[in-house]
Amino acid sequence: MVPGRELELSNNKIAVFTSGKGSNLQALIDAVQAGYINANIRVVVSNRKESFALERAKKHKIEALYVTPVDCRDSKEYFTKLIKFMEEREIDLICLAGFLLMIQPELVRKYKGRILNIHPALLPSFGGKGMYGHHVHEAVIKSGAKYSGCTVHFVDEEYDHGQIVLQRVVPVHDDDTPDTLAERVLKEEHKAYPDAVKLFVEGKLEIKDRKVIIKT
Repeated sequence: MVPGRELELSNNKIAVFTSGKGSNLQALIDAVQAGYINANIRVVVSNRKESFALERAKKHKIEALYVTPVDCRDSKEYFTKLIKFMEEREIDLICLAGFLLMIQPELVRKYKGRILNIHPALLPSFGGKGMYGHHVHEAVIKSGAKYSGCTVHFVDEEYDHGQIVLQRVVPVHDDDTPDTLAERVLKEEHKAYPDAVKLFVEGKLEIKDRKVIIKT
């Protein structure tokens, strides 16, 4: 992708990578089925066989792929395999939804400007290696921050570093636990991710250096 060029999709085919329960996957499925997002979730990929996200995919007649790194010599071979799967399915956009493996440069370069991730905090704060799930919410509470939230961003070769598409904010209460804060943030994630994907599919996002411009 050339910097500054509008991001557009040809066939609106989406792949969702996830490692867990898949609640953000479900939010995207619901948005597609409701006609809010004009796209097709073509495949769901998980590195964990027990991931409930695979069951969600099957329930909605979406291809569910369990692809484990254990069968590969190294991470490069693993992500090369994933690239092949994406090419075979003509994927336009990859959405990371709780995918707990670091995306390797091979995939980032192949799909530059076409990989989105959702993070359960307001980046650039509380991001980076090890900052996922309850680790994030524990860090937010410990810091004394009065607000948290979620961030949808493009993926580059660094953890939680790509350009920010949009964010949603929630208060941090004095009596919050990681669980209560996580619940509040997750509700906003389920709104933010469909909104961001809709903007992408409609060609309303433009990357300029470190910024994402949302066209009206």
